[in-house]
Amino acid sequence: MLAEELVVLDAASPLWRTASPLLDAVLKLEQCDENYSWHGWNKQQMSSFLERLPQKCSLVVGVWETSLAGDDAMGHEVLVVGVVCEVVAGEVQTIRTFDALNEAGLKLSGSLEPGIDDAIEIMSAARIQVASVAWALYTDKATWDEWLFGNSDEKGVVDKGEALAEYVRQGRCVIMGSQTAHYHLS
Repeated sequence: MLAEELVVLDAASPLWRTASPLLDAVLKLEQCDENYSWHGWNKQQMSSFLERLPQKCSLVVGVWETSLAGDDAMGHEVLVVGVVCEVVAGEVQTIRTFDALNEAGLKLSGSLEPGIDDAIEIMSAARIQVASVAWALYTDKATWDEWLFGNSDEKGVVDKGEALAEYVRQGRCVIMGSQTAHYHLS
């Protein structure tokens, strides 16, 4: 799943604080035997997904949370997870936050909003700096946590692909990228 010489770029970014624990979980999955699962995820499920990707591509995740500031009853959407993974031959080679994409023309992460314009801008910057985007997932924090961690009472492996497809059908997240045409969400 992970390259032997995985490179983490811009680990000083505030967005890395939310990505770092996920890397720890993937490392544990990779080191444990085939029977180990973490919140419904297992090594075989993740490896199988990565192996079906193009030879070189990127995976993008953007998660926003509504933050109420002062008298703002409407709330403000704040980016809490913004990560791009470079995948080569079924292995994650690099991980970077959206902040690393500023060099490719992406605006500052604090200015990114959930919506089609910024989603396309993120994917364009990822394509320029990393590789063509196979999958980009954009969602809210509640849906992300529900998908990522699942039901804490569940034991064993959960079909995370089907769970994500259900969230798409419910309108709780958006999936974009070059591989979405090959995957039918019914």
